[in-house]
Amino acid sequence: MTRLLIAAVAMALSLATAHAGGDWNDKGIGWQAYDAGLERAKQDKKPVMLVIYTEWCPHCTNYAKLFHDQALVDKSRKFVMIRVDKDKQPEISKKNAPDGEYIPRTYFLSPDGVLDPSLAAPRDRYRYFYNESDPKDVLAAMDAALAKMSAKPAAATK
Repeated sequence: MTRLLIAAVAMALSLATAHAGGDWNDKGIGWQAYDAGLERAKQDKKPVMLVIYTEWCPHCTNYAKLFHDQALVDKSRKFVMIRVDKDKQPEISKKNAPDGEYIPRTYFLSPDGVLDPSLAAPRDRYRYFYNESDPKDVLAAMDAALAKMSAKPAAATK
């Protein structure tokens, strides 16, 4: 009986870790590594959507599911999409943490790699934590980022 219980627990643990951190739809989104993504953003003159997550975070696993939403997949093509594991690249997480290092966090950066802190979720705390069960807030933030980052500066008057 004990062996059967140990085998059942081992099987459950192996299944639980098979998708640790969630299925981020790598094929549909085309996630980039941080440095390569920033370089591509400069080249392509596209804004960046940066997601910082961890493999062990249940909220990250839930959030990952949003990236299978077809509207989000389609809109992601207007961005360079970068995903960073906070545990594997802590220096990037620390650099991009205007209100703390909670996870998951989603930021929008200019094509030059500058984080825009005004592009945030509609909340007072954890401003870069988006609803993990409905893509509408992320889609709205993506729209806001595109509108802001593609707006042409006003011509200088003399």
